[in-house]
Amino acid sequence: MLRALDPTASERRPGLPTSSGVTGPTDRGQRYDTTLVGVGRRVYVPVLFDPDRVWGTKPQHHVHGTVNGMGVRAVIERVGDGFGIVLGPAWRRDCGLAVGDHVTVLLAPEGPQRDDLAPDVQRALAENPDAGAFFDSLAQFYRRAFLRYIDGTKRRPAVRAERIAEVVDLLGEGYKERPTR
Repeated sequence: MLRALDPTASERRPGLPTSSGVTGPTDRGQRYDTTLVGVGRRVYVPVLFDPDRVWGTKPQHHVHGTVNGMGVRAVIERVGDGFGIVLGPAWRRDCGLAVGDHVTVLLAPEGPQRDDLAPDVQRALAENPDAGAFFDSLAQFYRRAFLRYIDGTKRRPAVRAERIAEVVDLLGEGYKERPTR
């Protein structure tokens, strides 16, 4: 997946241009050129594609990538009729960017996605839509912690099913992490 964020990799394997100006996917990443916009006191990088259509419907899309080659992590937000990611004042200052600057953007979903999960975990999340939607909305730190807990049973297959059921129950109840015992 990191290859998708390497600008040299996307130049070697360019995506197909679309009418929105987005250069098509390199694995899951989206590369495009745009101009920074100001809305009130906030500065946004417009997202020129619908993340729900490209990456699947989720309550929140946590992404990582680059803006003019500088690393960025963000949550895609609704901005007017479209989408965008906020660039904080310190990040813009350190990168020398301001409203109106032309930038090259490369964004990809952050952390493990549903398609990356083991079939038994995918199936359990699909059977409980509330748990699946909550899992999809979590930051990668929380998703990975749940998956590490499940994967800690590699030598005990019977325990794996129990842990998957426990995690799905916790997610269905809206817990970001397992309670300490």
